[in-house]
Amino acid sequence: MVYTCCCSLHVIFALLCFMLKIAITGPESTGKSTMAAMLAQEYNTVWVPEYARTYIGAIDRPYTLTDIEEIAKGQLQLESQVQAEATTILFADTDLLVLKIWSEHAFGHCPDWILKKLNQQHYNLYLLMGVDLPWEPDPQREHPHLRQFFYDWYKRELQAMQVPFVEIAGQHHERFAQAQRHINNLLHNQDQS
Repeated sequence: MVYTCCCSLHVIFALLCFMLKIAITGPESTGKSTMAAMLAQEYNTVWVPEYARTYIGAIDRPYTLTDIEEIAKGQLQLESQVQAEATTILFADTDLLVLKIWSEHAFGHCPDWILKKLNQQHYNLYLLMGVDLPWEPDPQREHPHLRQFFYDWYKRELQAMQVPFVEIAGQHHERFAQAQRHINNLLHNQDQS
């Protein structure tokens, strides 16, 4: 019986190792959620929504650094739950890089444990969403005038992390086609190995 359990864990580990994880990142109002939903539908899988939207929507006060830490915990837990339902690809509407940048901009620093988890997270590809879509007002969005500033910050961070990323630009259909092309390349390369 113990042997069967160990085999099951090895099978689960093997499946997780072969699952592609794609993080969709970038400034506010750049189509991250729309892209995640469209890609999940196209590839017949699930996507991890941005936990911060639910969390911030439930509080009736300005957010604090403690809230950002709770959002990070919630995002990690949500990703873990959704990953169990994914097929061969998991799309994440956000990741810990978003929380790092948010925390540093709003509070001047990011908690060490979030930085540690950020360095441990693994995505096969980051889609960095460009700021060329029109701003869509939303009560939770804060910085319509700083979109390029944040885009540049995300790009610097991704370069410093030395992770694979591509810049996605254009209108929704163009963005989707670009993302699909890069994901299909990853799938093709995975099949070749």
